[in-house]
Amino acid sequence: MGTQYDLVIIGAGTAAMIAAMRVRAAGWSVAVTDFRPFGGTCALRGCDPKKMLISGTSAIDHVHRMHDKGVAGDVHIDWQKLMAFKRSFTDPVPEKNEQRYRDKGIDIFHGRAQFTGKNSLDVDGQALEAKYILIASGAEPVKLNIPGEENVIDNEGFLSLDALPKRIVVVGGGFIAAEFSHIAARAGASVTVLEGGESILQAFDAELVGWLMEKFQALGIDVRTRTSVEAIEKYNNGYRVQASTDGAKVSVDADLVVHAAGRVPALASLNLQAAGVATSNGRLELNDYLQSVTNPAVYAAGDAAQKGPPLTPVSSHDGKVVAANILRGNHQKPDYRGIPSVAFTTPPIARAGLSEAEAHQQGIKFRVQSQRASTWFTARQAAEPMYGFKVLVDEQTDLVVGAHLVGPHVDEVINVFALAIRHGITTEELKSTMFAYPTGASDLGYML
Repeated sequence: MGTQYDLVIIGAGTAAMIAAMRVRAAGWSVAVTDFRPFGGTCALRGCDPKKMLISGTSAIDHVHRMHDKGVAGDVHIDWQKLMAFKRSFTDPVPEKNEQRYRDKGIDIFHGRAQFTGKNSLDVDGQALEAKYILIASGAEPVKLNIPGEENVIDNEGFLSLDALPKRIVVVGGGFIAAEFSHIAARAGASVTVLEGGESILQAFDAELVGWLMEKFQALGIDVRTRTSVEAIEKYNNGYRVQASTDGAKVSVDADLVVHAAGRVPALASLNLQAAGVATSNGRLELNDYLQSVTNPAVYAAGDAAQKGPPLTPVSSHDGKVVAANILRGNHQKPDYRGIPSVAFTTPPIARAGLSEAEAHQQGIKFRVQSQRASTWFTARQAAEPMYGFKVLVDEQTDLVVGAHLVGPHVDEVINVFALAIRHGITTEELKSTMFAYPTGASDLGYML
């Protein structure tokens, strides 16, 4: 018989931390397992280190925009020093997280967890048993299933580069592709993005993405849509990416190829069959309470659950929901209304709530306020011509149902719209609010 716990958590990211702390605070015994350093994707391999790099590249972008407007001189990215700045944040995270667990009396185990039964796990030879098990193992890059797939690096590899190669091909066109291409281009690399769909950043409003493409072009980023990557071969001390665009064969040479073609729940190594945990198309089958439909002892949260958008605030929210349901029985369902989403390009693009198509599907009668706002003060003071918005308002309730923004400060302003959507604040109430001026938020009334 293995070591007994009330709750064992697979994974050590945001969802794991939230759930572990709440369940332990109720006096239950808790253990957390991970084969990677403790901290999870966001803190170690995703949003936080990425934003540390963006702090440098966005500063360079601002300086370039202000050239001949009072800012003079040449500036550039020192990649090694920028990476050292990133590591000043990421390197201490695992030890700090482990200490937080220990301080609360939560046991930690290093190693790959595999189910051995409905309530039991093996972690590199250590047997654990639990009343409940939470799968918070995060996500991993989807398999490309093409020859030469072993030649690509993933997000973790890119965020660990000691030197930035001159020629980079990015496979895929989502968040990672857009953000990494902007980082690399501003740091001096030549970047080509290969996306199989009609456009990149398909999670965002197509019209605003179209506006943002002007910034990709200004940065010299070669975005090729309707382009399917078919093979990646080693060539002349680098790589040759074989692809097809509308049936026509193309090839692109690179010093580095980055996988940005999507991520899936990291479930393959867990031996879910031993626990009787059902999956469908690579995803866990969960009920409305984030509980396995076939094994009531198992819950899931965050990217492993994929019930909500793959965002860190969702992982945190899921962790709270799971903890509540484990402690007091199933009574709480996740609420994903109005979650803000941002791609940290330069400038960023953001959304909260519904798209026009989604609002139509729900039968909502809404009005649209949309404008390319390059002449507004927010854009002019930053010397950033890329600024615009699209806001959807329910004509019957006067509530914002969707907000789509691109430009300076929109990564912050979108939170105001998210607050309004989630808590039912009307446009009249938003207009009557006095925001600090001049700020990005002070534009909000004109967007309504």
